[in-house]
Amino acid sequence: MSTSFLFDGHDTAPTTILLAHGAGASMDSPSMTATARALAEAGFQVARFEFHYMAARRYGQRKPPPRAETVNPEYVKAIADLRARGVTGKLVIGGKSMGGRVASMVADEMLAKGEIAGLVCLGYPFHPPGKPEQLRTKHLAGLKTPTLIFQGTRDEFGTPDEVAGYGLSDAIEVIWLEDGDHDLKPRKSVSGFSTADHLKTMAETVKGWVERI
Repeated sequence: MSTSFLFDGHDTAPTTILLAHGAGASMDSPSMTATARALAEAGFQVARFEFHYMAARRYGQRKPPPRAETVNPEYVKAIADLRARGVTGKLVIGGKSMGGRVASMVADEMLAKGEIAGLVCLGYPFHPPGKPEQLRTKHLAGLKTPTLIFQGTRDEFGTPDEVAGYGLSDAIEVIWLEDGDHDLKPRKSVSGFSTADHLKTMAETVKGWVERI
């Protein structure tokens, strides 16, 4: 069964960004849609896809999220299926929360094969909320893939103070978005920023970074 994609932006864009969803929300959730649109407005083609357990929910099968590493092959297949659809040019992979984590686990293998140029994670789940000792960072210490991680300063899955102590690979750049939560959403009254502001910053930062890698 080939992967189903949702596309935003122009298919002639020089760079395509492939995004997977987080553990609990589908590829067409408001947060994923807003993210894809912001990246498309910055000049990228964006392709979104769903892991099988999430796609099954559309047919009434309430499956819980599996362990992230068990869906690694689905991400690798999505890359192959995207290329099979004739998507050429530079490819950056990533996703929201769990989707970004899965992408990060296959990134170096895909980079070594010349399949991808970089990795973008939105709200990386460094640890489960309230369990800072359960780290999901082991593979990030030696990551070779050029990586951008966008994290809100209020994200319960990894705060600025926590992340500063993780010893992440030099290939990883963490961009902090003021007062953002796990969806990068700030409280406007507190920060003076809106979610749209943060998504625009994210998209423009990705654009400048892609030109460098």
